[in-house]
Amino acid sequence: MIVLAVKVNRYKCGYCGGCVAVCKETAIDLVEAFIEIDDEKCTSCRKCERFCPVGALEVIS
Repeated sequence: MIVLAVKVNRYKCGYCGGCVAVCKETAIDLVEAFIEIDDEKCTSCRKCERFCPVGALEVIS
């Protein structure tokens, strides 16, 4: 079984919160000026990765 995780490039991220809005699993939170991802809730659906307008999110194995 391949385990995937979401990596946030903090230099690219504009903290718009779009990824939070598209995450149906509520695995992403915008806390102050940081994106936090709950790996236990994340299903690696890649919606956040596809939605991000600046390409700051990447699903990795």
